[in-house]
Amino acid sequence: MISVVIPTFNAAPTLVHTLSALVPALVHGVVQEAIIADGGSTDDTCAIADAAGTHLVEAPRGRGTQLDAGAALARGEWLLFLHADTVLEPGWAEEAEAFMDRVDTGRRGPAAAYFRFALDDDGFMPRLVEAFVALRCFLFALPYGDQGLLISRAHYARLGGFRPLPLMEDVDLVRRLKRRELVRLKSRAVTSAQRYQRQGYLLRGFRNLGLMMLYYLRVPPRVLARLYG
Repeated sequence: MISVVIPTFNAAPTLVHTLSALVPALVHGVVQEAIIADGGSTDDTCAIADAAGTHLVEAPRGRGTQLDAGAALARGEWLLFLHADTVLEPGWAEEAEAFMDRVDTGRRGPAAAYFRFALDDDGFMPRLVEAFVALRCFLFALPYGDQGLLISRAHYARLGGFRPLPLMEDVDLVRRLKRRELVRLKSRAVTSAQRYQRQGYLLRGFRNLGLMMLYYLRVPPRVLARLYG
């Protein structure tokens, strides 16, 4: 039913946890396959993908290019785009299945779904970041890629898919969806907090905000990718 597409680049430290969270849904037939779209990893990413029985495709590095390459190989009627450092919490599959059923049976129009953002860290700052992300989604209907995106293959094709962007590929696609076509699921997508811990929560938060402002000022994504690091 669902083809999960995960873009990777030297993602070995987190990929095992991301894939493990998909196993129950695979056993119950909700997930049909997992596709790893790799951008030239030099660590054990590809070995992990092979050992896990995923479909591995190599693509030029850049999340937009990698995601679209993975989607092109997908066999499922639904696509779930997921980052390699994001773990879906138990219960996500049942909620996703109910959402897909509503769309497939026509009880609601074509739509895409995303998960609640969470960080795998304790303390005040991680909760503050989560609150700001929730506020951004509520005010602007603008989830990021680390919240996952569940969308039918047909709707994805109508939107034109991911563009070959090295950064902001998630924002670029979501902006082509209407507000009524975006549904927030209650299940959490728990993302690694390593970047925040390494760079500092405040610095990382202001950096992300600055990159978004530059994007809306039409700074080329390749420049944004260099700033992102």
